[in-house]
Amino acid sequence: MSMTVINAADRLHWANEWLTSRQSFPGTGNYDLFGNAHGVLVMHNDDVVDPGEGLDAHHHQNMEILTWVLDGGVTHRDSLGHEVTLGPGVLGRMTAGTGITHSERNASSRAQRESLRVIQMWVAPDTDGLEPSHSEHDVAAAVDAGNPVLVASGRPSHTDLDVARINNRYAALWIARPLPDSVVTLPGAPYGHLFVARGTATVEVDGETRELTEGDAARLVDSGDVVVRSGPGDRPEILYWEMHTTFDLVRP
Repeated sequence: MSMTVINAADRLHWANEWLTSRQSFPGTGNYDLFGNAHGVLVMHNDDVVDPGEGLDAHHHQNMEILTWVLDGGVTHRDSLGHEVTLGPGVLGRMTAGTGITHSERNASSRAQRESLRVIQMWVAPDTDGLEPSHSEHDVAAAVDAGNPVLVASGRPSHTDLDVARINNRYAALWIARPLPDSVVTLPGAPYGHLFVARGTATVEVDGETRELTEGDAARLVDSGDVVVRSGPGDRPEILYWEMHTTFDLVRP
């Protein structure tokens, strides 16, 4: 087992007049997305968007894109005719497939002055040329209960579960917001990516213990179960990718 911690301050930082992007994997500029992947996860951005701002219509192909809002709301519009505003507790899932054009903007106007903080994650699909689609999944109540929640998966063992379906049979996304002073367990996997979106958590894997704070990530290889402990008065928010292969084996 190996655990590599990417400290919040060591993430790639990119900004313009209205966007501050902190990236666990380099995703802005001339970077090799797939060369920097961990497992099948190729992008994991933590973005803050000013009121009234956002990305105008742009195009994606052959990627599974998941969006998780921490603060504010993001309005999604796409070439399939979907228009929806995602808020905290609602997972957005988009299959780019053969091609989809969409825009994403802070739902708050400049007059309302509410910033948007959003986590966007890209996973390589196991099949190209799929029909593009978009869906929303309200998991707020389940996550707030304190136990880990499987929110998205392409794993065959999860087919009968009510989760967002992604087109990668080797990957699943869990979200946990443990109650104060409690312990939750996430499944071990050949590849794992644990991100602390809020708060502080103690993470123990196969006898190795690390304390992670907001913005830190742990990249795991060949790990057993991942034990997460919260402190008194704290409810950290954890996003965890369980992955059973690498990009190179999915898409040789």
